[in-house]
Amino acid sequence: MGMSIKDIAKKTGLSVSTISRVVNNKPGISEETRELVKLAIKKYHYVPNMVARNLINRKTNTIGVIIPDMSEMYFSRIVKGIDSMLSVNDYTMILCDSNESAEKEHKLLGVLHEKQVDGIILATVQTDQQLENETLLSSVPVCFIDNTPSLFRNYNSVSLDNAMASYLAIEHLYQLGHRKIAAIFGKQSESTGLERYQGFCKAIQDFNLVSEKDLVRFGDFKEQSGYDAVIDILKSGKEFTALYVASSKMTYGAIHALKQNGIRIPEDVSLIGFDIRDDNKLYSPTITTILQPEQNMGEMAAKLLIGSIENSLDTMFSQKTTVKPILLSCESTRPIEK
Repeated sequence: MGMSIKDIAKKTGLSVSTISRVVNNKPGISEETRELVKLAIKKYHYVPNMVARNLINRKTNTIGVIIPDMSEMYFSRIVKGIDSMLSVNDYTMILCDSNESAEKEHKLLGVLHEKQVDGIILATVQTDQQLENETLLSSVPVCFIDNTPSLFRNYNSVSLDNAMASYLAIEHLYQLGHRKIAAIFGKQSESTGLERYQGFCKAIQDFNLVSEKDLVRFGDFKEQSGYDAVIDILKSGKEFTALYVASSKMTYGAIHALKQNGIRIPEDVSLIGFDIRDDNKLYSPTITTILQPEQNMGEMAAKLLIGSIENSLDTMFSQKTTVKPILLSCESTRPIEK
């Protein structure tokens, strides 16, 4: 049987309350006493009873994280950032994958409630109405990441300036001389999909480009929808010299469809993707892409959430953090031949 806090008190000749204050890093203890207790803890291999401590503090030092697709590198990097920030602040993480299902996300929120997490970082796939009915979201601090809903109550969030991302992509193609630009966007029910489409529309207007409805398609952020969108555009017979795809997996599907139909990149069509990281240069040609600072976004979300938990901030105070996208120009785009 392990040593108890009473045993450490007896060994050191100190009171139980003094040992407790040292274990919980409370003020009002001299450095000499603190060092004595630490040496005793180490010598007798005392392990604090975290369950008992949490019951007293009503705190588990656990954060729930729900993402829609664990296999997507974008979310993996976000989780990496969350974990690094939680670790240095002595928090642990319960990581959940909703598999793009609003129903599963709802169930996972219930599981996290049962686990008594101190807060939640949520990349939601639920609609605004569904989120308004989630009672858990009003009982613990929440930080939304990636998809930012429009809710009546306040909340913290970290997201990309998605409109700027699409604007940068179309501006780049315009500067290369492209005027017939096809595009594929994600779900318009999610802020990421809607805002990227809105940025595209603004760029089309600002650069006086003709908006061809036959050259715009909407998918679900998955490979198959990117593939199907390209096939559908090709069937329309409309000519295009460039293609912008507003998600990573849809980009992969689009590339497959182009190559399958003998369309060369960039000789026949210039291509801009989204979140395509190719540090080992495995793609040929290398892909011009919009990038997000995913790990930094994860760190920001965790920092905001920890601040809300530890400072007991009222829900009337919230912070919406928007990060700027980066356009990485590579081999898949080139100036159009006159």
